[in-house]
Amino acid sequence: MENLRGAALMTAAMAAFAIEDMLIKQLSASLPTGQIIAIIGTGAALFFAGYFLVRGERIWSPLYLHPHVLARSGLEIFGTLCFVTALALIPISTASAILQAVPLFVTLGGALFLGQPVGWRRWTAIVIGFLGMLLIVQPGLDGFEPAALFAVAAMVGLGARDLLTRALPVPVPGPRLSIHAFTALIPAGLALMWATGTPPVRPEGIDLVRMIACVGVAIVAYLTIVGATKIGDVAVISPFRYTRIVFALIVGFMVFGERPDTLMLTGVALIVGSGLYAFLRELQIARRAASTESANSL
Repeated sequence: MENLRGAALMTAAMAAFAIEDMLIKQLSASLPTGQIIAIIGTGAALFFAGYFLVRGERIWSPLYLHPHVLARSGLEIFGTLCFVTALALIPISTASAILQAVPLFVTLGGALFLGQPVGWRRWTAIVIGFLGMLLIVQPGLDGFEPAALFAVAAMVGLGARDLLTRALPVPVPGPRLSIHAFTALIPAGLALMWATGTPPVRPEGIDLVRMIACVGVAIVAYLTIVGATKIGDVAVISPFRYTRIVFALIVGFMVFGERPDTLMLTGVALIVGSGLYAFLRELQIARRAASTESANSL
């Protein structure tokens, strides 16, 4: 029962992320990208500040100055800037599909930089997954959109963020990592506006509603995914992360009239299939190692 609830919460979180992406894309038609990022960062940071105050905890923590935490937030900024830019310039389904390669990038980075063992089966899955991403980006073909490289850069940045999160040498609670990253988005968004010479725009009417909804949905998505990971078995709920691309395809079709071609759909299938295989294989190896360690300790 707990796993069923966890899977349902994970699916709901992915739906919320797809809705957030939709709202960001709609807002990008009238608001500068940097302003959208700064407002989302402000709203989420205020929420987490209230969370700490309600719990009677200090908002500030010396952990925020740890080099690894600063680097993680820097990667969060880079990935977010690139992904929001991609959402503004290319179809939402394309941007979301490319982002599905993040788990494969984390597996690759774990092997190259953290010394984690990766066998030939998972190496094959990684290669197939990145071939799938090439089918989506379509470099050298008529369907190639240079702006899709922003989504690729976002995938690298967010994958590196997750990799660095695994390697944090100090225990930092998730809410503190979140408030640190969201707060950092505020000056980053303002700096992007200054660098691009885009003045702020006052959101009115439907844009104001979308902006408020975007912040609210972002917070709901975070809380839902945290709830899913707390009550469900990771082996059961993690594969449901890939439902995000399903929701993105639905939103792209119904809201923006997107029609993914065969190459893109094939690429999505390769990324999702190889990502699921790599995850399940990693889980199988971890369980085998744990079983062996338990037997040796008897």
